[in-house]
Amino acid sequence: MNKAKPFQISKKEVWEAYKQVKENRGAAGVDGQSIEEFERDLRNNLYKLWNRMSSGSYFPPPVRRVNIPKSDGGIRPLGIPTVMDRIAQTVVKRHLEPELEVHFHPDSYGYRPKKSAIEAVGVARKRCWQYNWVLDLDIKGFFDNIDHVLLMKAVHKHTDCKWVILYIERWLKAPVQEADGILVKREKGTPQGGVISPLLANLFLHYTFDRWMQIHQPNIPFERYADDVICHCKSEEQAQKLLTQLKQRFAECGLDLHPQKTKVVYCKDDDRKGNYPNETFDFLGFTFRPRLSKNRWGKCFINFTPAISNKAARKIRQTMRSWRLQLRSDKSLDDLACMLNPVIQGWMNYYSSYYKSAFYPTLHYLDRIIVRWAIRKFKRLKGRRQRARQWLRRISEKEPYLFTHWRFLKVTAER
Repeated sequence: MNKAKPFQISKKEVWEAYKQVKENRGAAGVDGQSIEEFERDLRNNLYKLWNRMSSGSYFPPPVRRVNIPKSDGGIRPLGIPTVMDRIAQTVVKRHLEPELEVHFHPDSYGYRPKKSAIEAVGVARKRCWQYNWVLDLDIKGFFDNIDHVLLMKAVHKHTDCKWVILYIERWLKAPVQEADGILVKREKGTPQGGVISPLLANLFLHYTFDRWMQIHQPNIPFERYADDVICHCKSEEQAQKLLTQLKQRFAECGLDLHPQKTKVVYCKDDDRKGNYPNETFDFLGFTFRPRLSKNRWGKCFINFTPAISNKAARKIRQTMRSWRLQLRSDKSLDDLACMLNPVIQGWMNYYSSYYKSAFYPTLHYLDRIIVRWAIRKFKRLKGRRQRARQWLRRISEKEPYLFTHWRFLKVTAER
C-alpha cells in the first residue's frame, strides 16, 4: 500500500484479480493482446495497472464488439474488454461484490457466489407444483438499455469508495469499437461480456424488480437469473394483473418487456383441468411443460416438469458437429475420449438433473458422430455404417467408462 497515492489499492488485489482473469481465459480486446502476450511482461503490466488505478489516471480502452447469432435470427452483442481492463474490472468487483451480496434477494441466482442456474431450475420446478400459473418475463435488450443515472444512484447507495465509483462511471462511458473500427459512444447499457457487467446488472434489477416485488407483491414468489425471470401466481387474473404492473414498473426504469416473448403460462398436470393457449415455457435451457412421469409406486401420471429444451439440445448438436471429428482420423478413440469427456460431463451434470430421458437422444447423436469418425479412420469399416455401429457397441460394452455418457446410457437402459 502506497500512502502517497490518492487511492489505496494494494498490489496484492491487482495480483489476485490477474489470477482470476487468467483462470477464466477469454478473447483479446481491441488491442489484440491475449493473456499469454500480456504475461510476457507480466510484472511491468501489472505494476502499470496498479500505478494508474491508484493514482486515478486509469482510463478504460474501448470495448471490442462481437455479434453472436441467436437462434431466433437476431444477434446478441458482446463487449470484449482488453486483458488489462478485465483485471481492473475484477479489482473493483472484488471490492464491491461482498457489500452487495448481503443485500441481494435469495431468489436472485445469476452470476452470484454459491448460486447456480440448476438451483434456480429446481426451485422453479417445485413452485410450479405449488402454483397453477407462471408469468414468464422477457426484458427486451436488457444489458443494452440499463439507465446509467439510475444505476449510479444504486452504486452510491452501497458504497462511498471514490475509486470504485470513479472507475464504474468510466466503464459505463467507455465507447464500443465495431468490427470496422468505428467507435460508438454509449449513453446507456453495460456491455454483456465485461467482468463488472453482471454485478452491475444484478444491482440494477435488484431495485427495478426484486425490491419492488418484496414491497408490492410479497406473496408472489419468483426466480431471477440475471434478466431471465419467472413469477408464480395462484390465478390467471393475478398473473395478468402482475404483468400490467410490471410493464409500468420496467418502463419507469427505462426498460421494456418483449410483447411476444413475455407470457402467462398455465402449469397443467393431472390435477389441473382445462386447456389454455400457453402451457409451456423455457427457463435456463429447460422447457417446462406437462410430461408423463412415474410416481414411487410405478404409476404413470401427468407432471408439469422441466427437461432439456429443443433449443439447448440443438445448440449442443451444433457444437458436436463443429468438432468435425470425421476429420480427426489421426486421433485414437482414447484420444477422443480425453478431449471430449470434460465437455460431455458438464452437459450431463446440468441437463440430466431433471427428466434425464429427454437428454438421451442428444447423447446418442454423439455416438453417431463417433461412428462417422470410425468409418473414415478404419478401412475395414469404410462404407459399412451398420458394421461401424456394431463395432462401437462392442467397445462400449467392453469399456463402458471410456466415454462419460456410455455408462450413463447403459445404467439407464438396464433400469
